[in-house]
Amino acid sequence: MNYVSILKPINHNLNKMEKNNSKSYGSALYTLVTVFFFWGFLAASNGIFIPFCKAHFHLTQFESQLIDFTFYGGYFIGSLILYFASQATKVDILNKLGYKNGIVLGLVLSAVGALCMIPAVATGSFLFVLSAFFIIALGFSLQQTAANPFVVALGPPETGSNRLNFAGGINNIGGLLGPIIVSKVLFGKIAGAAASSIPLSTINNLYYLLAGLFLAVALFFYVSKLPVVTSDEKIEASTKPTLPLIIMLFGFCLIMVADQLAGFTGLNKGVFIYSSLAIILLSLIGTLFAAKGGKNGWGAMQYPQLILGMIAIFTYVGTEVTIQSNMGALLKLPDFGGFTESQMSPFISLYWGSLMIGRWTGAIGAFNLSKSTKNILTIVVPFVAFAVVLFANWYSGANISNLYIYAISIVVLIAAFYIGQQKPVRTLVSLGILGTIFMLIGLFSTGMLAVFAFISGGLCCSIMWPSIFSLAITGLGKYTGQGSAFLIMMILGGAIIPPVQGLLADTTGIHQSYIVPVIGFAYIIFFAWKVRQELIKQGINIDHTTVEKSGGH
Repeated sequence: MNYVSILKPINHNLNKMEKNNSKSYGSALYTLVTVFFFWGFLAASNGIFIPFCKAHFHLTQFESQLIDFTFYGGYFIGSLILYFASQATKVDILNKLGYKNGIVLGLVLSAVGALCMIPAVATGSFLFVLSAFFIIALGFSLQQTAANPFVVALGPPETGSNRLNFAGGINNIGGLLGPIIVSKVLFGKIAGAAASSIPLSTINNLYYLLAGLFLAVALFFYVSKLPVVTSDEKIEASTKPTLPLIIMLFGFCLIMVADQLAGFTGLNKGVFIYSSLAIILLSLIGTLFAAKGGKNGWGAMQYPQLILGMIAIFTYVGTEVTIQSNMGALLKLPDFGGFTESQMSPFISLYWGSLMIGRWTGAIGAFNLSKSTKNILTIVVPFVAFAVVLFANWYSGANISNLYIYAISIVVLIAAFYIGQQKPVRTLVSLGILGTIFMLIGLFSTGMLAVFAFISGGLCCSIMWPSIFSLAITGLGKYTGQGSAFLIMMILGGAIIPPVQGLLADTTGIHQSYIVPVIGFAYIIFFAWKVRQELIKQGINIDHTTVEKSGGH
């Protein structure tokens, strides 16, 4: 993830460094961005790993989505642990630990999770596999919280955005290569192999490699002399957000025990799955109204734009993840290609590559270029990025001839960029409408038209993160840092929405279940309209704000 939108508060707070500030930490930066690669690599490779596990463990579509639930839930739990620990001690735990040590600890934790995957695979226990995923994600959460400000600190503050854009680009490359590499590791050169014909032990090599890389990078940071990065921002005493956060944690846990509760009560487990989503959303909506009644003690949550933004981040991340997480099941259907697990990687890779295409295009605005040059690059860059996606798949031995037609979607994206004009409200409305249209096309068609329509959702999601983030933290003042932390917690959407769609797929069919991202994009449109009104009430003219940087989950 590339939380570029919080650069200003980060640049303001990161003001303590070691001597020799002018020293170049280029080598440290190049090593640091490897963690960004890991985040993108594993998140995207879930698109291959989920259908693989579904076939091997004989899972329902809902059960297969528990991989995303565990993976993104780890981010949420990790963020909550840091938040509650800091609130209880009145000390910024990560600040006291140090960003360097935070990254080292996070990498070691992820390595432990990767190594746990080996016995998990050997036992054939899906619950054990999920537990290993959770440990990896906890480590990622700690890395994530520390790595973004650390990247900014490795050089002059005024060029911090460029370093984060570079790190985000590496994240996108990880997302592009993840499905390709994992598919090769699992299926090797066996053309058209199905997951059921491949021994689960083939996963061992992948996780031995990842564990080794995690530990190697951790060792590098441990022995390296890097700047001491701290923050002077005091922990704001805000007690009232504790209750809605605990309620959201309860909603999260409800999915974990849905089967047990269903057996105990005799109710359908769908009641508990849908209740989980309702509890999380209603807790935020309730907070929105409660804070209007009295702002004292609510901290950042006293601002409507933040609560609306938390729901928007939750919705956006969930939409981005669920489109591809359920795509493996869709691609197996005869009406959508009838592909085996080993043949899916070009489509999963293209989806994550679509995020790269959009983010590379969005990054053009970060550079001081003439208007004519920007216009030219806005047309050229997305096709260059598309060429990178095609080359990566071609180099892996995949047939890319059926991917060329996707250029039509890229042309549509370019038009949306011109309509958005790098203004967050216009950008969200234009991409939200476009995403809704793509999802509806997919719902009301079959074959490659539907597949590419759903994949095009990645283009629409690509630069939503910075637009949502910038709108949500606008006007928060001294609560900006706290508001940013709350927004990052809402990565929780990636844990909740895919299982909800998976459950819907088990009851209505995988194709019809894509109504879920339609609703997701529709809320993004509503958010852009509503938050503009709220900011105008506060005397803030958001129409003069531009999306200066790219970035995203």
